[in-house]
Amino acid sequence: QVQLVESGGGSVQAGGSLRLSCAASGFTYRRWQMGWFRQAPGKEREGVAGVDSDGDTDYADSVKGRFTISRDNDRNILYLQMDQLKPEDTGIYYCAADTRLNVGWFVRTRGQLINFWGQGTQVTVSS
Repeated sequence: QVQLVESGGGSVQAGGSLRLSCAASGFTYRRWQMGWFRQAPGKEREGVAGVDSDGDTDYADSVKGRFTISRDNDRNILYLQMDQLKPEDTGIYYCAADTRLNVGWFVRTRGQLINFWGQGTQVTVSS
């Protein structure tokens, strides 16, 4: 079955960096669209970044220029490099996967149509 396991979260001061990883298994990873969502305390889940099977990427306006999504199709791992972190980036970050939706669904929606999710990893940015 599809499994997505995130790692790399933690606590960092504003301006710092973190790299999240998502290990994928149970499906033909290179053919699927992948992405990251986040949910801050008291707020709804929001799309952060997506990458399709061709390697094309998309980002939420709030993270453009600071976050970089990438995928390793040999190791079946999805990454999110987060630089210049801000306190408002605090939240639980979720890896998501889908075989049907285009990459925009990972950025401009709350992910309600995406079928597969990881358990999440906490990111805390202090000021």
